Amino acid sequence: MSARGVPEFEYNLRLARDISESLRSAGHHVSLIGDDGKAADLAARARRASGMDLFISVHHDSVQPRFLSAWEHEGAARSYAGERFAGFSLFVSRSNPRLAASLKCASAIGAALRRAGFKPSRYHADPLLGENRPFADEANGVHYFDNLAVLKSATVPALLLEAGVIVNRDEEMRLREPAARQRIAGSIVSAVDSCL
Repeated sequence: MSARGVPEFEYNLRLARDISESLRSAGHHVSLIGDDGKAADLAARARRASGMDLFISVHHDSVQPRFLSAWEHEGAARSYAGERFAGFSLFVSRSNPRLAASLKCASAIGAALRRAGFKPSRYHADPLLGENRPFADEANGVHYFDNLAVLKSATVPALLLEAGVIVNRDEEMRLREPAARQRIAGSIVSAVDSCL
């Protein structure tokens, strides 16, 4: 749930559709998985990507509950995180049989996002924040997260994108803007064209 009470799925779906449209326009074959909101079996999502060149799981980040503060928005009690928690993150799994290709594409996406003006988050690698996800490519915001079902179950190169932190009130507003989603989608297209 975002700082303003919008379900993460709504952010994910809008961004996934923008990414899909941009990739199709660039000549790529794209299949949206889980866009109906009913794909509860995470390993099944990964299996549905079998035969594809790349599996990208699209998300928007939150933080550990102990780092949330309370506020009221439009008469409802909500939670938010401070400015320390902002930026995109990318994850790959060392359990994925196509780790090298996964990491190559994750790094290319991170680099493209940075060129587009987005900044990688750093807190996932911090053991004090309860994440302790080691960097696979620190400069481009790529972490190892070996036990993510969608990544370790995939038989194709796979990565998970946390496009930004929607419990950060300012970042949530930026990520709602169609222009921001288009910049993210364009970054992914340029990266995919270079990494595949």
